Order: sequence, then structure tokens, then C-alpha cells
Amino acid sequence: MDPWVIVVLVIALALVFDFTNGFHDTANAMATPIATGALKPKMAVLIAACLNLVGAFLSTEVAKTISGGIIREGSGGVLISPELIFAGLVGAILWNLVTWLFGLPSSSSHALFGGLIGAAVVGAGFGVVDYGVLVGKVVLPALVAPLVAGVVAFVATRLAYAITNVPKDTGGGIRGRFRYGQIFSSSLVALAHGTNDAQKTMGVITLVLIAAGLQDAGSGPELWVVVSCAFAIAIGTYSGGWRIIRTVGSGFTNVKPPQGFAAETSTAATILASSHLGFALSTTQVASGSVIGSGLGRKGASVRWGTAGRVALGWVLTLPASALVGALAAFVAGLGPVGIIIDLVVGGLVVVVILLRSRKNEVTSANAVSEVSAAGEVVRTPKATKRRRKAASTQGGAS
Repeated sequence: MDPWVIVVLVIALALVFDFTNGFHDTANAMATPIATGALKPKMAVLIAACLNLVGAFLSTEVAKTISGGIIREGSGGVLISPELIFAGLVGAILWNLVTWLFGLPSSSSHALFGGLIGAAVVGAGFGVVDYGVLVGKVVLPALVAPLVAGVVAFVATRLAYAITNVPKDTGGGIRGRFRYGQIFSSSLVALAHGTNDAQKTMGVITLVLIAAGLQDAGSGPELWVVVSCAFAIAIGTYSGGWRIIRTVGSGFTNVKPPQGFAAETSTAATILASSHLGFALSTTQVASGSVIGSGLGRKGASVRWGTAGRVALGWVLTLPASALVGALAAFVAGLGPVGIIIDLVVGGLVVVVILLRSRKNEVTSANAVSEVSAAGEVVRTPKATKRRRKAASTQGGAS
């Protein structure tokens, strides 16, 4: 196959992934302000799209981590071919769409890393992955960042409730004014999302240009790459991602405005600091950690450890699952041009099936907030505990 054809194909797939990343992760910024009534769904998504676009221009450190870090470089450039990068993107896109179909707030970032690593290992061996960079800039941040964001959100929530101490939190009055603050804090999360997630696609496109010998090893993304990735993620964000918003946002119906403000601020601060350091974070995990921390900041709250375990299991499965799909796509791509065509046809059919299946249970801005979020359900609030005890006593009396 002509090298130019595969390069163009990879760039197109990378932008498709960037688009899916946008609608998949919209909920990270906008689920809580939608749930608390701070913003209307369509306005929230429009704001997120605009700030994703702006954020993509603020830094390229994460892009450099992907283009010149995770995959080793040799004297002639990176040690994998454009065909393997193509296979990795197939794995990432398919996993993103599967989790979108079921409304699962999984990590688009880890789907991308998993797809690339699975394809690279199959095509070039285990030695092609720089495990030091993988652990230092992907795995450890994935473990530490949600914890840090959760602790910050916990402290911020406690402070918010202490400063605005009133006899009863009805969601109005002084504490209700935090809704206005949520407009700012959720916008900051959207900006941070653009600075971190759009760069991952920039890094992939730069990686394929280096692999094809069209760009010098160790160089950062070109301006046209930055611009195209910024617009792709912004358009994806504006498309809504209503399934993910439904899953994440409705679980936050018990989240009060002070909690939402604290969670969003800690999420944004964590992501912005990590982007500056070149850490490729999962915004989904950071946002979930912040929500759990803010929930625990409410007096009398506790943790549903079983639910927390299920959330963590979903995080853990994303990277190996997408790696498996990427590895399979790489094995098929190894057959040559025929393998690339098979990957495209099979991948396209899977996408069509997912889209047709999604129409049976269509989710729009009108019904996006209707189901319980796994992350929100991790925290057992005092009010919810009272309701369960009352229901249990009623059933006991009836029997």
C-alpha cells in the first residue's frame, strides 16, 4: 500500500478518535452543572465545545509524551510503522463507541494508550514500549491524580459548608449561589479537558508523521495538527455525548451546588497542572475522584465500597480491553493491504451496528439526565440513608 495512503488514513482515524473523545468526555465538565440546574444542557455543551477548542492551543507537552515517549525511538525514528498506529486507533475508537453505547464513563485516554500498546507489541515486540514513560507519565498519574483531586474536593467541600453554615441546606440561599460559581468551575474543567485530551490526538498524528519519515524524531506537533485536533474535539463535544451525560449527570442529582463547585474546581486544577507536566491523565477518572471526594465532604456521608469497586474495575478494564482489540487489528493489518482493508470493513460494520443499536434507545438533551451514575452512587448521603432505613422499617412493619 502506498505510504501516503496509510498516513492519510491514520490522520483521518485519529481525528475520528478525537471526535469520539469529545462527545465521550463532555460529561466530565458538564454533568454536574446540568444536574444542579446551573446550566441548561444545550448551553452547557456549547460552552464546553468552545473552551475545548481554546484549551487545545494552550500546551503541547502531553502530545510530546505520546509522539516521542511511550513508543521508543531508534536511529531512524520511532520503532513502529504507520500500519500499527492505524491498528491501535481502530482498537481505541471501537472501545470508545462500545462504552458510549452502554453509557459507561470509561477513559478515552486509556483506550488510546491501550490500543497503541497492543498494536505495537503484536507488530514490533514488547521492547518497543518505553515502560518507564508509560509508568511515570500514564500509570502513576492514573492512580495518583484521582486521589489528589478527591482529597482537594473533600477539603474544599468541608470549607464551603463551614463558611456558609446555615441550619438547613435546601439548595437555595447562600449555598444555592454556588450554582453561579459552577458556571465558572465547569468551564474551567472544559478548558482543562482541551489542554489534555486534544493533545493525545496531536501526539498520535505527530507519531505517524515521524514513523513515515515526514517529520523529525523528537519534534512536537505542527500548527495544522494542533488546529485540526482542536476543531475535531470541539465538534465532538458539541455533538453532545448525551448517553454519557445521562449516566454521569443523573447520579449527581443529590449533589448540592457547593459540592459541584468544589468537585469541578479540583478537577480543573489537577488536569491543568498535569498537562503542564506532560502527564496524560484520564479526565473521567479525575472527575469521578473529585465527585466522590466532594460527596464525602458532606457531613454524615459514607462510601459504598461495592459500587466503588465496580467503578474501579471499569477503569482497570479499559486499557487491556482496548489493547486486545488493537492487538487483533494489528495482527490482521500484518497481512498487508488486504489486512488494512479487512480492518476497515470489519471496523466500519461494527460502528454501523453500534449506531443502529443506539437508535433503539435514543438519548438526547431532553432525556439525558435520567439514570444513576456509578461515580455518584459511590457516596451514600445522609438523606439517602434515612430513606432506605425508613423503607426498610415500613417493610418490616408490613410483614
